[in-house]
Amino acid sequence: MLLPVLGLIAVALCGLFVFGTVTEKVGLPAVTIGVLAALVPVAVVVTAFLWVDRWEPEPPKLLLLSFVWGACVATIIALLLNSGAEAVGDLLLGSGGGGKISGLVSAPLVEEAAKAAFILLLWWRRPAEFDGVVDGIVYAGFTAAGFAFTENIYYFGRAFAEHGFGDGTSAGVLAAFFLRGVLSPFTHPLFAVMTGIGLGVAASTKVRSLRILAPIGGYIVAVLLHALWNGAALLGGAKTFLNVYFLIMVPLFIGVFSVVVMQRRREQRIVAAALPMMVDARWIAPSEVALLASLSGRRSWRKQARKQSGREAAKAVGRYQASVTELAFLRRGRKLTDEAKQRQRELLQVLKTSRAEAVRLADGAPRG
Repeated sequence: MLLPVLGLIAVALCGLFVFGTVTEKVGLPAVTIGVLAALVPVAVVVTAFLWVDRWEPEPPKLLLLSFVWGACVATIIALLLNSGAEAVGDLLLGSGGGGKISGLVSAPLVEEAAKAAFILLLWWRRPAEFDGVVDGIVYAGFTAAGFAFTENIYYFGRAFAEHGFGDGTSAGVLAAFFLRGVLSPFTHPLFAVMTGIGLGVAASTKVRSLRILAPIGGYIVAVLLHALWNGAALLGGAKTFLNVYFLIMVPLFIGVFSVVVMQRRREQRIVAAALPMMVDARWIAPSEVALLASLSGRRSWRKQARKQSGREAAKAVGRYQASVTELAFLRRGRKLTDEAKQRQRELLQVLKTSRAEAVRLADGAPRG
């Protein structure tokens, strides 16, 4: 009971520290403008990762916690260590040298490690909620979205404090918003996703060497991409930056998107293959197979339940569908361990109670 409370207190203190630090640097009016501007790209990024997570939705509380970790805990770790690296760099290389050391070395190493720490902790503590590449992508994306949200508040606020709104071409908040909110809202998530993919591969394989090397390799790729991005902004001119953006980052983003699409199709095949067995075990009705085998069928089912029986019935159907998916993933081509058997019993209980709730609400709904 005490551990979650202490965790919430620690996160709240980190959030207050970050808010106070940013406010002290740029002022409260600039922070307000920064928050409003940062809400737009973070909404786009979060929506994108929720789309990725549609087949096997992760618990909302874990998604929220991953976002808060990125926005507060990872940010404060990066702030403290990057500031220290910048101070050391200024001492060794003279004024201005610390910024380059921080941007090229410290920021990629520290920020990617700080974001990855939550995913690694989740894999260790909640393995049932982390079982593949898509899970790694989703949790990494939410953590990075939180980190980018706080970082954008500072950059947008500083641009406003120094140059006002600008006119879209000057160095005001409009120019900063175009660069960070329009051109590159997915940069931090893209870097973090590399580590997330590595951890997702590790979570879904039994090869011991791969369980070690995949996360390390993903982290190294994330750090190199982050350093390349920062280097193009710090050392290169506009041409270098645009070359890195269009020749490396955009194709990489398309590649990651392709991986996501393939993984979603794989998840659909896993669920569809498991449904006949669930019918044989009398976990689901034969008439539900077509509805459960596609996202469009599931969406139509929830929509119909909401229309006929209300929001709570639609939520119950959603819980029922999610439990079916988790059961399918739990049983895919593997012998169940004692822990997996216990998890299966829990999921079957959720399946039965959510189905009973949906039926009860449907029976009590007024008939048109």
